[in-house]
Amino acid sequence: MSPTATDFESATFTYSGSGEIQGPVIPTNDIVIPPTPDPSSTSGCEASDFPTAPAGPAIALIQRGTCTFEEKVTNAAAAGYDAVIIFNEGQPGRDELLQGTLGTPQTLPTVGISFADGNTLYTAAKAGEVIARVSTSTINEDRKTVNVIADSPKGKIKDQTIVVGAHLDSVIEGPGINDNGSGSATILEIAEQMAALKYTKKLQRQVRFAFWGAEELNLLGSQYYVDHLTQAQIDKIYANLNFDMLGSPNYVRFVYDGDGSSTDTAGPPGSDTIEDIFTSYFDSQGLASEPTAFDGRSDYGPFIAVDIPAGGLFSGAEGIKTPEEAAVYGGTAGKPYDSCYHQACDTINNLSTKALSELGDAAADATLTLALSKTGLYPDGSRHAKAKVTGKAAKGGLALAS
Repeated sequence: MSPTATDFESATFTYSGSGEIQGPVIPTNDIVIPPTPDPSSTSGCEASDFPTAPAGPAIALIQRGTCTFEEKVTNAAAAGYDAVIIFNEGQPGRDELLQGTLGTPQTLPTVGISFADGNTLYTAAKAGEVIARVSTSTINEDRKTVNVIADSPKGKIKDQTIVVGAHLDSVIEGPGINDNGSGSATILEIAEQMAALKYTKKLQRQVRFAFWGAEELNLLGSQYYVDHLTQAQIDKIYANLNFDMLGSPNYVRFVYDGDGSSTDTAGPPGSDTIEDIFTSYFDSQGLASEPTAFDGRSDYGPFIAVDIPAGGLFSGAEGIKTPEEAAVYGGTAGKPYDSCYHQACDTINNLSTKALSELGDAAADATLTLALSKTGLYPDGSRHAKAKVTGKAAKGGLALAS
C-alpha cells in the first residue's frame, strides 16, 4: 500500500481469480464504520454501491455483510473493477482475518482481511488516493468429489427415509477435526451402534447415512445429491438431520430453530417437531439448549430448499460466547466457540469430549426417535400435519460409545 508501504495479512478466497493487480483502492458505499452492534452492512450488495471505476486497474474495497461474497465480487466485476479486498464487518466474532468462498469460480483476484486492516485501508482511502497491490495464485479446474451413502435395511413404512448427514471435507488451511470430523464420526458411530444393538430390525423408516463431499466448497456434495432426486424421491425423504461441528471447545448446545420462533427463519413444515425432539431430549437430561438459525451455511440447505423437514445440532464456530451463555454452559465469555475454526489448529486437540458426548447422544436419540416412531411428524402419519414425537430413543437405550 502507498504512500506508506504496509503489508496486510490476507487470505485468498476459495474460487478467487488468479493474478496480480496494482491500482487505487476504491471503497464501496454502505460501509458501516464504526460497525453497528448487529451485522448491518450491505456494502457491495447492489450495483449502485460501486463508484465509477477509474481508468486503469482498480481495486474495490468491500465490507462483509448481508449478501454473499459471490454477489459482492460479481457486482464489482460488472462495475469494472479488477480485484477485490473484502474486510470483516467488525462485530465480536466478525473481526478476525476474513476467509471465505465465492461459491463458483470468479475472474477477479479476491482476498479477505481483518476488520482492523480494513478500517485502516478505508480511512486512508477516504483521506486520499491509496495504491495497493493484490496478488493471488489459484487454480480453478474441475475435480471429482464423492458422497459416501450407506442405507440401513428398509423400514416397515416403505416410502419414508431419514437422511442423516455430515460433511467429510475440511478447508485447505486445516485438518478439520471438529469441522467436521466430529459430525462424521458421530453419524458413523450411530450407524455402528444401531447395527450392534439390532435396532435395524425394528425400523419404521429406513435411515440413510450420508457423508457429504465438498461442503466447504459451497455445499457441492449435498446440493448434487438433492439436484439429482426426482420429485418422487424427494417426497420419500421423511426428514434430514444435519450434524456439522459437535465438539467445539467453548461450546453451546445449539439446536436448529425449526419453528422460527427465536430466529425468524423457520424450516419446512415438520422442522418444528424435529427441533422439539432435540430440545425434549436435552430437557430430559437436565441440559440447556439454545436455538440457532437455518442460515444456509451447512448441508441442510439443499433439503430445506425443496421443502424437506430438517433439523440438527451445532456446537458453535467463530461466533463469540456471550456472558449469558457462559453462565449456563461454562467456558469463556468473549471468546469464540471454536477459536480454531477453519485454521490449522483444528486438530485432535481441538475437541471438547464433553460436548461431543452430549451432542452425540442427542444426535443418536433424534435419529432413532424418527426411525422407530409409529407416529409421523404430523398426526396422520405423514410429515404434512403437526404432532409431537419424543422419547423413543431415550427409552431404547441407544447412546454413543465413549
